[in-house]
Amino acid sequence: MIPLDARKKVRQLQFMARRAVHELLGGEYHSAFKGTGIAFDEVRPYQPGDDVRGIDWNVTARMDAPFVKRYIEERERTVVLVLDASASLDFGTGSCTKRDAAAEVAALLAFSALANNDRIGLLLSSDRIERFVPPIKGQRHALRIIRDILFFRPQHRGTSLAQGLDHLNRVLPRRAIVFLLSDFLDRDFERPLKRTAQRHELIAVHLSDPREHTLPCAGLVHLADAETGRRLLVNTTSPALSAGYRTHAVQRTERLKRITRGAGIDLVEVSTDGEHIETLIRFFRSRRTRKGPA
Repeated sequence: MIPLDARKKVRQLQFMARRAVHELLGGEYHSAFKGTGIAFDEVRPYQPGDDVRGIDWNVTARMDAPFVKRYIEERERTVVLVLDASASLDFGTGSCTKRDAAAEVAALLAFSALANNDRIGLLLSSDRIERFVPPIKGQRHALRIIRDILFFRPQHRGTSLAQGLDHLNRVLPRRAIVFLLSDFLDRDFERPLKRTAQRHELIAVHLSDPREHTLPCAGLVHLADAETGRRLLVNTTSPALSAGYRTHAVQRTERLKRITRGAGIDLVEVSTDGEHIETLIRFFRSRRTRKGPA
């Protein structure tokens, strides 16, 4: 049984996401991702201005008048959310954690896909494969995915993006739209990232919290690594420590930008203190401009 507060949180996300898709995101998503191909729709009488290469000569001969074939774009896609389920996503210093932010973004993406009649799936990965939900359609399925992101408790606490991406490439035989949601606090994931980008349409969603960029001035503080359990006593009033902390954060972000740019992967920055709907709208619009109209 799902606890009442858990059901309430999922329903709140459902309401927010459906409203955002209906009012703002649906058309942006639709135009940002092209269909998989062209499908035959019907034959209709030729009209001035039609491309003569589209004339159906068999029908034209039978009807003794010119007819052309009409095609439509096949819109149905497969969308898979790959979520870093490591313990570092439980960090957050504001109103939500990085996992909460991931759940909100995932809800917006899932209901955008649902409105577009796309299939949606989920892969949860720590330093092991924790859960794989095959992509199918339907609102109940989308709600199950949101619930898993919010409340599924992984068996392991570490991070291995390589394991998750390699598993995805094995279980998804056909090209899909893949959103990788992670804080990217990991190493040695460049090659698997590039391999996945060659097989699928990969978008990296970088989850962060403001405190990962700037230390508060709070005196002596015990810091604990959520994944390894290591603890460290630091003096947050030290100017050298604060400057080094900021520099390391900037270098980590710039490195991720270089990796994604080199692999031809779109990068979306999502902060726990940000407006996630606006973030996705900007991304969809920028993608549509770069890729051209669907």
